Amino acid sequence: MFFEFGGVLAFFAIGIGFILVSLLVGILLRPKRPEKNKGMGYECGEVQTNEAWFNFNPRFYIVALIFLIFDVELAFMYPVATVFRRWVDEGRGGTALLEIFAFAGILVLGLAYVAVKGDLEWVRKLRKGSTAGPEGPRELL
Repeated sequence: MFFEFGGVLAFFAIGIGFILVSLLVGILLRPKRPEKNKGMGYECGEVQTNEAWFNFNPRFYIVALIFLIFDVELAFMYPVATVFRRWVDEGRGGTALLEIFAFAGILVLGLAYVAVKGDLEWVRKLRKGSTAGPEGPRELL
């Protein structure tokens, strides 16, 4: 029974061996000249001016999530679009079109909800009765 897994074990051993040999060859061939600049952060050839860790505005994440939602929508709709002509020939075109519009409609309703909520605005307006201090806007009690 263990003989059947021999091929898997052989490929696993060859893969691990390849990784180890590649690392060893890299250690032997690369130059070893440590410098102060080699330990610095690198971003597009620009010199680092401040710390890399800082807080992003949460709206960036919301916009990224909305993009992902519509990107996934396209990934789900593409297969339907490729077979839509065949469905029309089989007499199921109306049902398929209705399902596509229902799917897109739900996502458009979600986008409208996010837009009405104000999460797509890059610069938010202060609500009546709020003030802005150095730490950002806050509601007055």
